[in-house]
Order: sequence, then C-alpha cells, then structure tokens
Amino acid sequence: MEDGVQDGGAFDETVVFLRHFEDLPDPRQRGKVIYPLDEVLLLCLLAVLAGADAITDIARFGERKLELLRRFRPFADGTPAHDHLGDILASLDAEQFQRCFAAWVSSQTGVAADVVAIDGKTLRRSKGAKAPVHMVSAFAARQRLVLAQVKVADKANEIVAIPRLLDMLAIEGAIVTIDAMGCQRDIARKIIDRRADYVLALKGNQGSLREDVELFVREQKARSFRDTTVTTAAPRVDGDHGRIETRTTTVIHDVAWLQERHGWPGLKGVVVVDSRRELKDRIETETRFFITSLTLPASEMAAVVRDHWAVENALHWVMDMVFRDDECRLRTDHAPANFTTIKHIASSDLRSWAQVWLR
Repeated sequence: MEDGVQDGGAFDETVVFLRHFEDLPDPRQRGKVIYPLDEVLLLCLLAVLAGADAITDIARFGERKLELLRRFRPFADGTPAHDHLGDILASLDAEQFQRCFAAWVSSQTGVAADVVAIDGKTLRRSKGAKAPVHMVSAFAARQRLVLAQVKVADKANEIVAIPRLLDMLAIEGAIVTIDAMGCQRDIARKIIDRRADYVLALKGNQGSLREDVELFVREQKARSFRDTTVTTAAPRVDGDHGRIETRTTTVIHDVAWLQERHGWPGLKGVVVVDSRRELKDRIETETRFFITSLTLPASEMAAVVRDHWAVENALHWVMDMVFRDDECRLRTDHAPANFTTIKHIASSDLRSWAQVWLR
C-alpha cells in the first residue's frame, strides 16, 4: 500500500471520475462538514488503487500521503480517521452512488458491451446483525469491466434487482446473459424492449418450460436430432488441476412448438451444453440448458455461454483475491455496498490503464 501507482498521468485520469459524482447527495449537515465529499471519494479511490482493502488502510494512506492528495484537492483539514470515514460511507445512498458509478463507466468505455453478464455475489463478512449484503453486478465480459451494480438484501431478491440494473445500462445491441435466477418472463421482455438479446440459464425454477425442453432434447438426442433443425459446435476441451472437461454445444433453432406452448418473449432458440469431466477417480457428466432470443449458430453461441462465466474468474475472483472483498468487515448501513463500488471503480481503472500500457 505504499507507492503502488506513481504515474502522474494515471492519477490525472482518476480525478476525472469525480465530476460524475458531483450530484451525489451528501446527507451530512452542510455547516458541519469538515471533509468535502469529493476529497473523501478521491482518498478512497487512490488508497484502494494503492492496495488498501480496509477502512483502516484508507485512513492510514490518507495520513501518509497527504502531500500527494493535495496535488488534486485542498484537503485543508487533512483526512478523516477510519471511524469517521466509515460513517461517511455508511451515510451515502448506495443506489445513487451506483448510478453515478454506471455513468462514469459509460463515459470511460464509450462503446456498448458485446456480452453483458449479470450475476450476484454475497459480501460474506458484511453480515453484522442482519443478513450479509448481496451485490448484483453487470459485467462487460469481453472488455472485463463492471458496468453497474445494485445492492439487494439477499440472493432471492436478484429478481427485483435485475430490472433496476438494466435501467442503468445502455444495452441496445448487446447480449445479456443471466443465470437461472434471472430466467423470468418480465426480465426477458425488458431486454427485448431495450433492443437487446438474452441468453438465460434454464433450471427448475421454470417448471414446465424446463421439463418440456429436457424431454424434447432427450427424444431428439435419441434420434440424432433428425426431426429438428440444429447446429453443433466442435467439442471444446479444457484441462486444469488434474481434470479434463469436454463441452459440446448444440443449438436447437426450431422452437415454434415451444413458443406456441409457453409464449416466451422473443424466444428463438434453445442452447444445450453437454459436459464430460474426467477426474482422477471418476467421470461426471452434466447437461445445461439455456433459452435465447438469438439465432446464432452453435459455434458463436458457445462463445457467448463461455463469456458469461468470465464474471466468476474476471470479477468475483479478482474482487476476492485482489481486493479482499470477502474479508471486508464493514457492516453499517450503506458502507459495505459503497466500499464495494469503490473497489469496482479501482478495478475498472486498473484494467483501462493496463490496456493503454500494453498497446
């Protein structure tokens, strides 16, 4: 957490983000504000970029790097102690903060994402007296950037959060991928109405739809799919940690019968992913189903399905292993969600700079 980022140009870029937070409401009494909100946000961002993963680290960074901070803002009264800093983050409305974040990301990327993967993650040590905070994020899978996020009470509330998240985004022309929790008619309709496409994981929460698809696929496999129109991608083989996994993707394009029976918004195809995992002592097989509004062939659809899982490796893993998300002990009001948003800002900044430096 010392001089993690020294490049002056990089620091100049981080200051730009402040203008997107100018309209963020500050609930503190104006006459009693010692530490202006823009200074607090800049302090948090630069500290996290330098390696801070706790409020105490940010406070310590402020004490040690005050001269550096004063290059960008006055910091006339120095920087807040860790408990005061925690109180400030707790007081900021999390949804407003996340909307400012989404506006900042949009200004940074400048182009629509190809694949927007939506997935949730629980901040495990944020529990306190209540349930732990659950964050639902929209992730540009190919650009590796968090686009927006919303806080919900628990995983069950992802259904409510996803439409709010979609409202924050410019998704026209994008492909939105969501796990089974988001496989809902209203969500599919919202995506179609926003002129985007969807790939939704299909599991037991869609009862008869899942049953009809599974039965049809089983019957067609037995007939080598000769009674329907399909495309099949070449098997993909991956291996790590003593495991070899082979995945074969098939897209069923003839779904008029399914649409007639269920009337699902925009439904154009069913995606079937068969996986075979060879472990040291056993072989495991699994079949996963997805519904989609796309008419892409299986080779392209396989890439879209793979892109969705980037949210696990390129977002959740990074947040846990680099930014120590699961070890964060903030528990008061909006503080856990807002601190996570700051980490996502830092992560996006680091990725943007890396792309520039590697050109």
